[in-house]
Amino acid sequence: MAFINVINSCLDSIREISEELKDAIVYLDAGCTESFKFLGAFAILLEMGVLAVCSLESMSSLDSAIGWNQKSDVQTKVVFFTCRLLSDSHRYILRRLSTHKRVFQCTIYTSISETGHSAYPDSPLGPDAYHEYQSLLVQDYEELMKKNNLNSSTKHTNNKGNLLPEDEEGWLQLTPRAEDDSPKSPSFSIGHIGQKLVAYVHHFPMILCPFSPKFFVLPSEGSISEAYLSADQENSISSGLPPLSTGTFNDGEDVPPGVALTAQFLYHLTTKMDLKLEIFSLGDLSRTIGKLITDMSSLYDVGRRKRSAGLLLIDRTVDLLTPCCHGDSLVDRIFSFAPRRTRTMAKGSQTQPNLLRAPLDVQIPLADVLRDIPPKTNVQLFEAFLNGWNSYDSGTEINSLVSLHDDFSETELLSGSLVSTENFNGTPYLESTLDRRTKDGTILIKKLLQETLRKEKISVNPKADLQLMIKALAKSQSCFMRNKGIIQLAVATSYAMTEKYRAKWDSFMSAEKILNISAGDTSQNLSSQMCDIINKSCFGESESSSHGLFSVEDALLLTVTGYILAGENFPTSGSAGPFSWQEEHFLKEAIVDAILENPKLAKYKFLHGLFHDLEANLKKKKGENTEEYSKALESDDDQWGNWGEEEEEDVDKNASNENVYSDMQLKLELRDRVDNLFKFLHKLTNLKDNKGIRDMASSLENSIGVDDPYSRKGLLYKLLTRILSKYDVPGLEYHSSTVGRLFKSGFGRFGLGQAKPSLSDQNVILVFVVGGMNGIEVLEAQEALSESGRGDIEVILGGTTFLTPADMLDLLLGDFSNI
Repeated sequence: MAFINVINSCLDSIREISEELKDAIVYLDAGCTESFKFLGAFAILLEMGVLAVCSLESMSSLDSAIGWNQKSDVQTKVVFFTCRLLSDSHRYILRRLSTHKRVFQCTIYTSISETGHSAYPDSPLGPDAYHEYQSLLVQDYEELMKKNNLNSSTKHTNNKGNLLPEDEEGWLQLTPRAEDDSPKSPSFSIGHIGQKLVAYVHHFPMILCPFSPKFFVLPSEGSISEAYLSADQENSISSGLPPLSTGTFNDGEDVPPGVALTAQFLYHLTTKMDLKLEIFSLGDLSRTIGKLITDMSSLYDVGRRKRSAGLLLIDRTVDLLTPCCHGDSLVDRIFSFAPRRTRTMAKGSQTQPNLLRAPLDVQIPLADVLRDIPPKTNVQLFEAFLNGWNSYDSGTEINSLVSLHDDFSETELLSGSLVSTENFNGTPYLESTLDRRTKDGTILIKKLLQETLRKEKISVNPKADLQLMIKALAKSQSCFMRNKGIIQLAVATSYAMTEKYRAKWDSFMSAEKILNISAGDTSQNLSSQMCDIINKSCFGESESSSHGLFSVEDALLLTVTGYILAGENFPTSGSAGPFSWQEEHFLKEAIVDAILENPKLAKYKFLHGLFHDLEANLKKKKGENTEEYSKALESDDDQWGNWGEEEEEDVDKNASNENVYSDMQLKLELRDRVDNLFKFLHKLTNLKDNKGIRDMASSLENSIGVDDPYSRKGLLYKLLTRILSKYDVPGLEYHSSTVGRLFKSGFGRFGLGQAKPSLSDQNVILVFVVGGMNGIEVLEAQEALSESGRGDIEVILGGTTFLTPADMLDLLLGDFSNI
């Protein structure tokens, strides 16, 4: 039977709409652009005859020049792809339509289903969302055209043809209009009065970012990944993470928006891939999603000829330790240290506030590697290619082309994506590094570079480092463009493995190993290790980063890691937390002192509003130290200089008393904030309060030896190892399908009951982690599959987003924390 390939499934979905894309101008929002980059879909769009591919949110002056080559009587067809709600994309769609002349057809493909639109809080669209939006878009477009035709004398001078100003804060309201509003008013379009715009809206669920054919996450700037997963309640720790599992069940009537959207996405994704699901869940939120997906299925869905598959839904909060730690994964290192694309902020969202996920588009700093290459042969030509050719003067020198856009820096001009989009689909290389640890992945990339150099007939010393081989490949412009995919991945690897970043990551791994060993000893030993890390982090940001030591932010992340470890090993050590009162007191005082030395920590939610006070306190402290030193030098000469100046001394004493009082107030306020932080950390130690989760964790630990090397691996590895070995997993809930419920309730009385299926009996297992995954989990899942010897099983992995340790710290303590 054919293997399931997520990338091919998405590309086939694009090919199915080739007729709509032919001779069309295509607009992609930020999330769809991210998805199409990972898919390598741009080459396919060109094969289908797409005229141009443009950004939906970011307007360019070149957009209005797309139709310059077309005849004046040719009508324009525009296609939009969006992974946001239609109400959020409306203003941009309307603006782009107003940019082009003679638009006769507009087709919109959205990854959010009609049910998802109608169920989203504050959404203006109802159950028939697509049809409603078609009518409203046509009405708004006609109204805009009427308004601009009345002012036709200025329509060609404002905003380079864009009839809706980019800086306009509002847009035409997306609300139904009365039918008798201007009933006889004619339809308008630019230059073609009387031609009515035809609009279509279709569902296109295959918008995702595949790192490999077997692993994907959702686009960072899509409505699904940005929607809240939990509300601010007792068991919630962050809006971007599921609540802590307590064994309670939500009936699905009042669920956070991200829960309903995730269920809709998974249902339509698996339906598109012709999979018949047997659904299992681990965690309270995953149970709710499983129920929603089960309710969406019908007898028609079950009866169709589909390939059977198991869907395993897992709450991220069941295992918070793995994404907080620094695993032996090259991909995790690259995503942690390489710069990312700047987010496209959508103004005027008509829905609830969204989470701000880190973009998945890693920007490779090519300028650092190519700086030493002769500019005439490579850099300037590449810059000229990126800036665009000067069509007014075909004889323009390359040197003048470089300065066409002075607002671009060298780094921006020479930055590439981890997955190349020009002439190379970089996903195969990315897939090969996902399945390898750091050392093996680096060796593999070096071998790929050597093989590429042999093909290009370029001689380089076999013992040369990555930098030399990259520069050898990039010396020729044609060679650079042919091999840009492997060059970019090699540059990303070289960047992440520089001495500064390598030492930082290795220091984290060593510290986490020490904390893990200490957690197996005593709580006093663990707390003393945590205090030592916090105290050493107070040296300052510049010194710590230059010497491979930890910053205070790093110490906070390790404190979170230590508390999670303490909750697993000392669940009953204290009345409110895993440590004794004295041990926790020392931790609190260490964090207070660290915050006083680093006011920048006020960016975290538990310190909001204290930045200016902390900064002023630090400046005053440094100033007082300088004054005390200068006074000490002059004290021997001026011992009698203040004779008879008692009154002035009293004034100075009163001023100092006020300063001491204000300092005391700041410390008291800071201690209160730190107390709230530790109450939040106590939440993280109670992750296993749910009996089902606790039994599951203990069964996984008991099934392996204490000294076994994989005892330190993540929950997903242990879970898959047990499932593939055909053992039961406590706490794993099965969601009966429609037919299963029918047998249970109806035919069961006649002895025709249906046995509960096992996840290990499925040839395809789709694992989706609600809240996000990281690279080490993908690697360990592949190891679990290989060690099981079950070559007949396919494991596909997915998650809400790709997580790094820094992302986890931001989710737990940042703006979207429920601290």
